Amino acid sequence: MGAGVMQKDEGGSRRRKRSRARPMSEINVTPFVDVMLVLLIIFMVAAPLLTVGVPVNLPETAAGALPTEQEEPLTITVTAEGEVQIQTTAVERDQLVVRLRAIAAERDSDQVFLRADGAVPYEQVMQVMGALNAGGFSNIGLVTDIGGPTLDGEDG
Repeated sequence: MGAGVMQKDEGGSRRRKRSRARPMSEINVTPFVDVMLVLLIIFMVAAPLLTVGVPVNLPETAAGALPTEQEEPLTITVTAEGEVQIQTTAVERDQLVVRLRAIAAERDSDQVFLRADGAVPYEQVMQVMGALNAGGFSNIGLVTDIGGPTLDGEDG
């Protein structure tokens, strides 16, 4: 029944004619898994480095952390030199309200985090907070480092 073609050679012996090798139809997933594991490790190492990187000496308080949202938080930074930055982009003070209004029109949340160096005068911080309010952000969170005094006689 068609199992193979038999030919008779000169010596009188019969030999089976070999058929061609079939192409392999299975996918080797081992290299794919190796690449995925390497990418996972790269992203796990790189993720903590993706935070806002403006160097600011934050004051310390005993307050807890605010709950996070789905949307990336908007961060305003006032450096020790008095420079105002939205995320990592420097902004002139006279353009701050205009930029904030444009950002507020595109965002769902009105929450903003204000980071100010401890050496910045209180008056400048309050001026930036007023600009945030005028720009459409009424939910302002002040960012501090943890571990400061609790003002109840015990240090945190």
